[in-house]
Amino acid sequence: MKNAGPQTPNPGRVAIVTGAGRGIGRAMTLGLARAGIRVVATSARERSEIDAVAAEAGTDRVIPVLADVTREVDAQRVVTAALERFGQLDILVNNAGRGMRYVSESFMTQPTRFWEVEPETWRMVIDTNVNGPFLMARAATPHMLRAGWGRIVNVSISHSTMRRTGFSPYGPSKAALESETIIWAEDLRGTGVTVNALLPGGATLTGMVPAGFPESARGQLLDPAIMVPPLLWLLSDQANAISGHRMIANHWDGNNPLAATEGAGWGSEVAGPAAR
Repeated sequence: MKNAGPQTPNPGRVAIVTGAGRGIGRAMTLGLARAGIRVVATSARERSEIDAVAAEAGTDRVIPVLADVTREVDAQRVVTAALERFGQLDILVNNAGRGMRYVSESFMTQPTRFWEVEPETWRMVIDTNVNGPFLMARAATPHMLRAGWGRIVNVSISHSTMRRTGFSPYGPSKAALESETIIWAEDLRGTGVTVNALLPGGATLTGMVPAGFPESARGQLLDPAIMVPPLLWLLSDQANAISGHRMIANHWDGNNPLAATEGAGWGSEVAGPAAR
């Protein structure tokens, strides 16, 4: 598939990006703002981080909102904020997530077996990574359906990370998110609203990297901004027919966007101790 035309969304679209204060969420929020998209940027705990992202965007396109995606009332409130401030809602990027650092800071070198994980930690990670995207999509989708156009993008991880020893409950939570992605895409087929998964394709420099990660290896981590070009393409009209796909950012080729989707080399994903 050659792609000689524009690969960016129509300026003026309105997006919600959850977990927007740092790492991948921050990079995607800034990338969307630069593309002319207005963004409601959320964080569950750190208002100062999303305030800083809004300030860095340097426009009135990014509105920070403190909200916890695991709370139905917060999900509805974020959607309402987008509608009241911008008058529409076109895009939902489900990025907010909790990783293995909540289980153990030494998860890289000392795997925690699933029976050693505290049930409250398991529930917290599942609640954020599985239930949070559901609550956000449930609140946002009716507005997209009424408009006849919409995009839901779920931020996922490498298959190898889903299967990695000691990576419960993070791996299972993202496997569930990918199942949600496929099922929602089927539920929305023919409506003009698409659902896709997007992942870096390797270990990425985010807050999920543990404090003890060797400094010598940090240079090998992917830059979170790697997510922006494929994200913008998924949000463009050129991706109107793309739904239920899994796009891997470090395989991105602007001349052949589908080369980055599953079925075009996902088995060669670069695995890593903090892979996403």
